[in-house]
Amino acid sequence: MKIIIIGGVAGGASAAARLRRLSEKNEIVMFERGNYISFANCGLPYHIGGVIKERDNLLVQTEEDMEARFNMDIRVRSEVVYIDRKKKSITVRNLDDGEEYSESYDKLLLSPGAEPIRPPIPGIGSERIKTLRNIADMDRINEYIQNNNILNAVVVGAGFIGIEIAENLKERHIGVTIVEKLNQVLAPVDYELAAQVHQHLADYNVGLYLENGVKEFKDKKDHISLVLEDGTTLRAGIVILAIGVKPETSLAKEAGLELGKTGGIKIDQYMQTSDPSIYAVGDAVEVSHVINSTEVLIPLAWPANRQGRIVADNIAGKRKKAYNGSLGTSILKVFDLTVAATGMNEKVLSRLGMEYEAATINRNDHAEYYPGALPLTLKLLFSKEGKIYGAQGIGYNGVDKRIDTIAVAIKAGMKVWDLQDLELAYAPPYNSAKDPVNIAGYVAENMLTGELKSVRWNQVEDLMKQENTVFLDVRIEEEYEIGTIPGAVRIEVDELRSRLSELDKSKTYVVFCQVGQRGYVAYRILTEHGFTAMNLDGGYKLWYPTTLNQENEEQIEYEDPAELAVNSQKQHAQGFEGDGIQEALTKKHAIQIDACGLQCPGPIMKTSKAMKSIGEGDLLTISATDPAFKRDVRVWAEKGGHHIIQEEQEGLVSKVSIRKGHKHTPVDAGVSHAKNKQTMVIFSGDLDKAIASLIIANGALAMGKDVSLFFTFWGLNILRKPEKIRVKKNMVERMFARMMPRGAGELKLSKMHMGGMGTSMMKKIMKKKHIETVSELMHNFLDNGGKIMACTMTMDVMGLKQEELVDGIDFGGVASYLGDVEESDSNLFI
Repeated sequence: MKIIIIGGVAGGASAAARLRRLSEKNEIVMFERGNYISFANCGLPYHIGGVIKERDNLLVQTEEDMEARFNMDIRVRSEVVYIDRKKKSITVRNLDDGEEYSESYDKLLLSPGAEPIRPPIPGIGSERIKTLRNIADMDRINEYIQNNNILNAVVVGAGFIGIEIAENLKERHIGVTIVEKLNQVLAPVDYELAAQVHQHLADYNVGLYLENGVKEFKDKKDHISLVLEDGTTLRAGIVILAIGVKPETSLAKEAGLELGKTGGIKIDQYMQTSDPSIYAVGDAVEVSHVINSTEVLIPLAWPANRQGRIVADNIAGKRKKAYNGSLGTSILKVFDLTVAATGMNEKVLSRLGMEYEAATINRNDHAEYYPGALPLTLKLLFSKEGKIYGAQGIGYNGVDKRIDTIAVAIKAGMKVWDLQDLELAYAPPYNSAKDPVNIAGYVAENMLTGELKSVRWNQVEDLMKQENTVFLDVRIEEEYEIGTIPGAVRIEVDELRSRLSELDKSKTYVVFCQVGQRGYVAYRILTEHGFTAMNLDGGYKLWYPTTLNQENEEQIEYEDPAELAVNSQKQHAQGFEGDGIQEALTKKHAIQIDACGLQCPGPIMKTSKAMKSIGEGDLLTISATDPAFKRDVRVWAEKGGHHIIQEEQEGLVSKVSIRKGHKHTPVDAGVSHAKNKQTMVIFSGDLDKAIASLIIANGALAMGKDVSLFFTFWGLNILRKPEKIRVKKNMVERMFARMMPRGAGELKLSKMHMGGMGTSMMKKIMKKKHIETVSELMHNFLDNGGKIMACTMTMDVMGLKQEELVDGIDFGGVASYLGDVEESDSNLFI
């Protein structure tokens, strides 16, 4: 039998090798239009980044080696341009000399793969725009970067290839900006997990534009410009187009083979096309999804290799084997983060109209007490009958084995409660006694039996608007101070039973902790005592990243390796007096603590406890592996009046040096100075209190005093401009903006408000009595030399931006205000 294979790489090459192992008699001829029949497609980005040093390591099998070992006829740079099904022959074009010839076949296997999508965008034909699909593409990208001294790049598309190429361009110290049409990166995972990737990309200084496409490419003398749909213009030395692939079906279509709903080549379960003599495998074929038999395209390496082996058995006639569909199990490295998924996600389930439940757990990858434990988030999707629809994971270690375990469970037809019964390997360096997969099974069962009622992250905003709903934060004070859901009431879980009398049984309580575990305990306490409650799925840790700005809208330029090395050693100091930074660092640290392996709030708790044990001005150094620690400790230090001296990153370990805050002592402390300064804290946003504050402040100015006003919390509304200012805000910030008055003109009376009537009457009386408005009083105060400072910490909490506040004011924190207070003869709080 003469078997012709069109296309090599995963599916075609696997089939060819299997066919020869099954029979020495068959004639096997393989045609490949490229130079290489079998290469590691998924390794291409890593050679561009220099992670895989040797180019030849990507060549799985060379033409010569495969011919020698498997006794087959392999013809590279040979493109099959036509299939004559009646004659059972093909027409081949030699790409070196253009000569065409025919070859007959008994059985034909199509493995043409997929091709990068290149939409008809003006200017897309520029030589500066590259795609990455094969060895030749990789060589072209490498050559262009080397020959043109590329300093920055734009990657269009944030799928697997887009993220991988972005990371590897960064490995070469090329500035990278990503442009993505969707509202998130990595379509296989849902938004709340993608939100964590968005923040991770920003941490690595990768620019990110979401919900934005390219309108036009413009070639310039020394760069290419990208005009985005919102009018933004980016410039780059090179553009990598990674917006997806489509099945290469032109040959099959011209031959009259049936195509499927998705546009891929239609096959049966034995990989046979509509022509009994022609089979097809790989990225070009339409397959059935394991979950619900939906027709899908899944261009991944495992399905192609598996299909290659199955089709070889079927062509050889040794046995009849069926391909039972694809799950789409996939995994990706995003710098030091790992993201993986299997089965269907929420977007797909919703689109198909399938009802589902979701359970999200946060655990460490191994036992917390063993050094180096790192956080891991695992999300499970399932039906009310317990069928597992899919899973997603994000973390630093151990994500792969959890997703692989659930992928096996799905293929085995297990239900969510069967996950509890999986006996998985345990030793402290590798796991916990209860694996995250086991925990996911427990949580899912609790939901299905009614022992747990969950609230999802995307329901929080609507629940915050409901008067009868109260958010209950059961975390410790240190966690609460770093951040909480706006308006939440805090009662630590260990105090909850003794403080139940403070709660109202007519209310519905949404309970949350950091990761969901303490929240569940609190939820059970409340429901057992007759309260109506729900637990926030995934806890504060899952919800919080979704409230942040998901984009990093800036053009990332070249990153000089030498400068990066210097910057990585820079000291981050705030408000130092006396000792210089280097002098402080050379002193013996008062204490060094190791919080590696602890999950939030562990590192902050250890930091807080240690800080209490040292003296003012002493140094503390803490090491932690919790990725959120660097952000959390900055907030904690600022609120406590401490100073971060140095931040270092060694692999996954963050090392932070903090100097304990101390009061300033005047140089000539023995001399008494007369003070003539007035300070005031404007906390209230009530009209009457604002008027009183500014009348007093203007009066103090008139008496020759140096007057400083510190506006915080609701007082910040007095400083808002009356017109709407277009600034980027996240969900919570937009909600706050809608609820708060915009400027002095919308302030209300604290007493006798009477549905707005009292406020109107007061304004009329003030006008009649020629009393200046709040805005007029404030402008007079500033014009006469008064100082207004807006508290940046509470601006951040309330989602207010500098552009939204009136001109002529300063911005600062508590330390700046307290500095003014020390020089003041009196301080008022209004």
